[in-house]
Amino acid sequence: MTTTTTLTERGLGARDFALVLLVCVVWAGNFLTSAFALREVPPFLFSALRMTLLAALLIAFLKRPPRAQWPRLIAVALLNGALHFGTSLWALRMAGDLSSPAIVMQSYIPMAVLLAWWVLGERFAWRTGSAIALSFAGVLVLGFDPLVLDHPASLLMMLFSAFLIALGTVLMRGLSGIDAISMQGWTAVIGILPLLAISALIEPGGVAALRGAGPATWGAVAYSAVFASLIGHSVFFGLVQRHPVVQVTPYLLLTPVFAVALGILIWGDRPGPQLWIGGAMVLGGVLAIALRARAKALARS
Repeated sequence: MTTTTTLTERGLGARDFALVLLVCVVWAGNFLTSAFALREVPPFLFSALRMTLLAALLIAFLKRPPRAQWPRLIAVALLNGALHFGTSLWALRMAGDLSSPAIVMQSYIPMAVLLAWWVLGERFAWRTGSAIALSFAGVLVLGFDPLVLDHPASLLMMLFSAFLIALGTVLMRGLSGIDAISMQGWTAVIGILPLLAISALIEPGGVAALRGAGPATWGAVAYSAVFASLIGHSVFFGLVQRHPVVQVTPYLLLTPVFAVALGILIWGDRPGPQLWIGGAMVLGGVLAIALRARAKALARS
């Protein structure tokens, strides 16, 4: 029996299940802390601060990638890092709630499947296609919720942000010779200057706002860099080293669930029936895609 088969059949276990729950809680908390910070600091400047702190923490651990990997690494770093973080926080700031951005962001998974089919020629069965259609239909239903109708531009911006990270995820499959810590570090280093440049162009007064930022903003920067990025992604990388990715992925759908709970309990969200129904459709479609991928992995094993 192969090692992959053994890991797949064994399951996560209590310890690793607790770790994946920790990752989901930490990532959900990032929506809340960032929302508080965005009251004082604009999104691209906030992202630049996050990247600067993360780069400072990881600079000593960076390993130089193979020369041929630089163009793809830069593209992935800009898509998954600077552009995705900046636009997702922009959408979060426009939305005024946590629930809809957290749910809509999950649409990057069906987008990645479609992009992998278009760019890499990866095929998928009708069941996966149906799950993709269900997810996108859920976004449409969610768009009619009063929370979202008040700020429709935020929905479009979050979909654009999801597209960016979906494209970056597909391009990442061609990367080699780069470990997880170096990937995080280079993403931060490469993203700092573009984020500062974008902020200078479209966020006038950002530096002045930063001078008056309170402890909540600086705490959110530290939380995003240390907990959401460094700890969250490192723990997730450790999980996928011990278990197949398709076995861990379905549990990550708890992240938007926890984010919605935080939005209701702390931020004051009051989701309507359209958000509950549309959210269930989006997450149900994403779960179906993940379970389908897991079934294929089991069949190959």
